Amino acid sequence: MNLESIKKRLHHRPPYLLLDRALDHGLEFLTAQFTASAEHFFIQGHFPGMPIVPGAMMQEMTTQAAGLLITEHYSPVPDYDSEKTKGWALGVLRSIQFAKYKSFARPGDLLTIKVILIEKLESSFCFRGSIEAHGKKIMSNEFTLINISDQKLRG
Repeated sequence: MNLESIKKRLHHRPPYLLLDRALDHGLEFLTAQFTASAEHFFIQGHFPGMPIVPGAMMQEMTTQAAGLLITEHYSPVPDYDSEKTKGWALGVLRSIQFAKYKSFARPGDLLTIKVILIEKLESSFCFRGSIEAHGKKIMSNEFTLINISDQKLRG
């Protein structure tokens, strides 16, 4: 799945869209990639002279990958389109059960983001995620996303 297909499914846009491509997906898994660059807003100043991808942004990468899986396979609307479909906010972060960081991601690293759906209960989805760089796992987490009315986002 290329960047245009991802934009069709996710509301996120650059500079906050943190997936470049989806490599593979099924009903219970999705694998995506992202390459962080020194020009990304979240790397500038984190940290001067020692740039690394913030842990919160790695959490967001797994959240976006899981959101992509939800819109592909569990949308309450057929052929969900982030610009045309109204009434739904899909894959809204509800909770983070845990996150562990084992190493750093640096500008230029090709990151492989993997998510596995471990439980679905009505409009709530629990995922296990991980990120790899250079063939090694650098982060793992577990989190829950929900599908809600987009009216709740409007306040």
